[in-house]
Amino acid sequence: MDIDKVEIAREAPAPVSPAGTTMAGRRRFNPFTALGPGLITGAADEDPGGIATHSQAGAQFGLGMLWTAFATYPFMAAFQSVCGRIGRVTGRGLAANIGRAFPRWVVLSVVGLLLLANVLNIAADVAAMGEAAQLVFGGNRHVFTLGLAVFSLLLQVFVPYHRYVGFLKWMTLALFSYVAVAFATHIPWTEVVAQTLAPQIKLDLATATVVVAVFGTTISPYLFFWQAAEEVEDVALRPDEHPLTEHPEEAEYELKRIGWDTYLGMAYGNGIGFFVMLATAATLHSAGITQIDTASQAAMALRPLAGDLAFMLFALGIIATGLLAVPVLAASAAYALSEAMGWKASLESRFSEAHGFYGVIGVAILAGVILDYSPLDPIRALFWSAVINGVIAVPLMAVIMLVATRRSIMGAFTATPVQRIVGWAAVAIMAAASGVMFAQMAGAF
Repeated sequence: MDIDKVEIAREAPAPVSPAGTTMAGRRRFNPFTALGPGLITGAADEDPGGIATHSQAGAQFGLGMLWTAFATYPFMAAFQSVCGRIGRVTGRGLAANIGRAFPRWVVLSVVGLLLLANVLNIAADVAAMGEAAQLVFGGNRHVFTLGLAVFSLLLQVFVPYHRYVGFLKWMTLALFSYVAVAFATHIPWTEVVAQTLAPQIKLDLATATVVVAVFGTTISPYLFFWQAAEEVEDVALRPDEHPLTEHPEEAEYELKRIGWDTYLGMAYGNGIGFFVMLATAATLHSAGITQIDTASQAAMALRPLAGDLAFMLFALGIIATGLLAVPVLAASAAYALSEAMGWKASLESRFSEAHGFYGVIGVAILAGVILDYSPLDPIRALFWSAVINGVIAVPLMAVIMLVATRRSIMGAFTATPVQRIVGWAAVAIMAAASGVMFAQMAGAF
């Protein structure tokens, strides 16, 4: 990827082996094995919150919001590549690096915002999973919620990272269910292309709110911390890999891998979001259903419109994507707080070695389960948590960009000029979208 190429003039010459081959040159790039943190991050982005937000966008605006899947992609991909770069270059997570550049109160404020957003997301996600399971299997949704939450927690605590990450990679395939839902319905493809390439955008409260929600569910704080942390996990797990500040000869391969992994992973996640909007636009919106109040309503509405298959795929997709996203949400919060507090943070560690880290994961998931017993409307909570994400992401993104451009932290591998331009543009767009939403709200009152 051009955006992650390393300027030769900025690097030290790579060490040469006796055979005359550079250490970096001995590693052949394999596009399949190169997929990892970026793919999982992109797929986890389309969690039950993302599904709910894109479903609401499709139901409310029809094909009129399809453009957002393409508009968010370059900003999401560039920003996530910056986060992955920070982790691989320094061998430390985002919170640890923020602590090297800013006062402790800044670190704690950033981590506090992340914890708030993640607990809200976990609560809404597990509630939506329980409700979807009830639709498919019958029974009590609270029992399903508790069971799925405990299952997710046990996997994180007792399965080592090098095995657990394989499970997460396979779980990314579950998102194809939403492609199948779209193709199980009648799609006016000519109109789809026209609305996607030449959308008619209105600057009103409803539009601004949904746009902020879509940006918020796409460019989410927990994804920043997760991808950087997984790069750190991979460095610690593999003896032949090191932080690039210590072994710059590995940079050519590693930055190429991060670019490929991240840009493909984000394209996958955004593509699924596109198909979720397309499916609900072609069914719910076309049938006059423009407001989604519960997960059960969204899935059940598909049954008479698109058949049992579409209904089943939609409901099972919520469960599967929740099983992928909840661990990412909980672990990203645990990585951030543990780094800020100086605790050991690794999914490869045993519980006795990192009890603080696993304690945060447990408390975050437990808080989500407790909120499930409150009068929480899962799909509306998911939608508004995405709006909150869109607002609080702005200060987080600004801090991350400042870290990525500091030579005292990144050495010769600071963010590339293109990453700086697109990254700061993402910060500005998120800030502007939030400003428009609040201005419209103020005008409404």
